[in-house]
Formats: sequence, C-alpha cells, structure tokens
Amino acid sequence: MELFGLPITQVYLYALIISGAITIVYVLFSDVAEGLGEVNPFLDPAVILSFITFTSATAYILELVVDWHSGVVLSVAIAIAVVLDTLLYFFILLPLASAEVSLAYSDESLMGQVGRVIVPIPVDGYGEIVIETINGRINKRATGYENTAIEYGKEVLLIEVKEGAFVVKEYKPFRFKDYD
Repeated sequence: MELFGLPITQVYLYALIISGAITIVYVLFSDVAEGLGEVNPFLDPAVILSFITFTSATAYILELVVDWHSGVVLSVAIAIAVVLDTLLYFFILLPLASAEVSLAYSDESLMGQVGRVIVPIPVDGYGEIVIETINGRINKRATGYENTAIEYGKEVLLIEVKEGAFVVKEYKPFRFKDYD
C-alpha cells in the first residue's frame, strides 16, 4: 500500500523518526509546554508524542513481519499504542509529576530541626552535630547558644546559622508526667 506516493512502511518510519526527534526537543524544552498537561492529561505533549511513537514503531514492525492488510496493521498498532501509552502515563509520568521533591536543602531550612551532638561542643568553641532528614544524615559545625557547653550524644535544637555554623541549644522535649 502507498500513502502520499510513498510505501506505507516508509511513512511509518518517517513518522517514527520525526516523533522521536520532536520528543528529544520536547525533553530539552519541556518547561515551555508545561501547562498543557494541566488542562487535560491526554493533551500532555509527552503522552501525545509517545502515542505517535508507539503507533508508528508498532505499525512499522508489523508491516515488516506479518502479511496483514495495512488497515488491520494500523488498527492493531493503535490498540497496542493505547495500552502502552496508558501504562506509561499511569506508571511513569503520573508518579514522576507528583514526586517533585528536591534533595537540595539550605542551612536556613534546617533551623528548628533537632540534631544530635557527635563532637562535644565546648564553651566558646565549636563541635559537630548530625541532623537526620528524609534525604539522609547531615553533619554540621555547631556552637552552643549563649556559649554553653554541650556533651556528646545530647539532642540539640537548631536555633540559627551564624557564619556557617549552627547555634544550638540542648533540647528537652516536652513530656507529660504520669499521674498515677
């Protein structure tokens, strides 16, 4: 079968190459078209481009491998593309969109957290604390609030950051007393 004066396999191959090239450009400049997927998830360029890519790749392979009518090949290719596109959307694109959590942090974002002293903090000196976050453990230089000494293993509250060092105070969590 011919389409636009070209064999149908060549049309599918051209569609595959063009959609692949546009996908690469989209990956590089996806911030420009970011809002399109907000209106309707099926208008998301990643979904549309993957559908065209899956359809053209499947149709090209089927045209080479099987001896079916071109209409049947295109119908089967579209059905397979719908299934693959749905799986791609629900198992890859949707989780990625909701997982926009940065691993980056700033010293100011750590203020108010509770850490533990791993190198004792002397009076008018510096020690080291460790802060456990969802991203892992962070070791930081620390000094005592009002130049107080803090022993190894004590829990501390991060008050502020001065000159790259945390100013900390010994942390005593509030606990209800047992009244028996």
